[in-house]
Amino acid sequence: MRMRIFPSFGSAMASSFTVCRLHTIGRGSLVKCLQKVDTFLHRNIGTNVVAVQEEKNGFKSLNAVQAERQEQAERSVLISCRSRTNEKKFLKYIANYGDIQKYFFYESYGMYAVVEFANKESVASLFEGTAIPSISHESLVPFKSRLLSMRNLDSVDLPNQPSGKKRQAQTSIPINELIQRLSKEESIDQQITSLTEAYQLTEENCRLRFLVCSLLKDIAAGFFPECTIKPFGSSVNGFGKLGCDLDMFLDLDGISGKKATMPKSGLFLEYQMKRANLERIVTQNILSVIGECVDQFGPGCMGVQKILNARCPLVRFAHQPSGFQCDLTANNRVAMKSTELLYLYGELDPRVRHLVFTVRCWARAHGITSSTAGAWISNFSLTVMVLFFLQRRSPPIIPTLDHLRDLAGPEDKSMIEDNDCTFVSDFSKIQLESNTETLGEQESVETRL
Repeated sequence: MRMRIFPSFGSAMASSFTVCRLHTIGRGSLVKCLQKVDTFLHRNIGTNVVAVQEEKNGFKSLNAVQAERQEQAERSVLISCRSRTNEKKFLKYIANYGDIQKYFFYESYGMYAVVEFANKESVASLFEGTAIPSISHESLVPFKSRLLSMRNLDSVDLPNQPSGKKRQAQTSIPINELIQRLSKEESIDQQITSLTEAYQLTEENCRLRFLVCSLLKDIAAGFFPECTIKPFGSSVNGFGKLGCDLDMFLDLDGISGKKATMPKSGLFLEYQMKRANLERIVTQNILSVIGECVDQFGPGCMGVQKILNARCPLVRFAHQPSGFQCDLTANNRVAMKSTELLYLYGELDPRVRHLVFTVRCWARAHGITSSTAGAWISNFSLTVMVLFFLQRRSPPIIPTLDHLRDLAGPEDKSMIEDNDCTFVSDFSKIQLESNTETLGEQESVETRL
């Protein structure tokens, strides 16, 4: 597999003149390009490891990141506004309801603003100042959502004057534009870094993804008041590309009383529940109800499909205000652990994400992967192959899963559907092999080919 990936990887990410012309040059030049890729992986390994170790104190686990993002989303609202809205007047009006922590504008079937307040009480205050629209010829479902519309706010004074708002991109740049950008870089290192910066999820896009999950949780909370809806997969594992789908997981494990010990005697209360023979049937029933609610009451949720007989039952829909294609699942804990593992590998060394983005870009450009259904290799499979390659380097750049399992403590124990999903989650326990000496003579690229 190494032979298949890296020659073309080198052709896509070589020096500036080689980006567009590698297919026309000979084998000797190809080997030189591959040696540059190999240099990228081996350059200053000892220094990089030391730097990573110095950052351990600032490392956040995926659970900690998700908790922080969810708390931010609970204090946020999504507002549809006119494209010529005056930014200063907009902020002045919203600030009447509370201090604004962060905000940004973006486009998706219109102009939208995400506003994060400093505290959750400001959202309730904003609700008090909003009204349900009155349309005489239609019957409306009065469902209160944190998706709002701004009307009758003065536009900018001059019709042709820019509003000054910086609209955050929510999709990646076209491949032709990317190639032109990479051709201007002076080295393969700079090309790989530039590609990653162009494709990876932005801070604003991550906030928007968690806000969509939070808006959906508002609907599900009518049936399960203590539930959470978490993004998983590419949205949070660090390998997501701008424009990727939003995969969500309905988590009911945190509901109080679910794992409480039943007293042997005395007066106590218990919830009354309907029972089913299989956990799969329970999952299907839950998603069927939630899917119907999203279809009937979810503002901006279009084309809702309840795909309940799939191997992993799900509800699929398009969230028009954000532009995301969404999949909602339940009881999908293995996927959550896979997300956590990929996030951990990406945090161990920044070159991991850089290389994964590069290989994925090469694969899409050469028709090996596709966004349409078919017999294509998946991005997840490509990512796993890159991780395996990095585990087999000498010295290894990332540890094997067996090593992560050996470092796990009792608190990391995880058995899901008879599958051992145990690995260490505490970054400080992972001892990367430090090698500050100059690397010896490496196996030549030409030999491996």
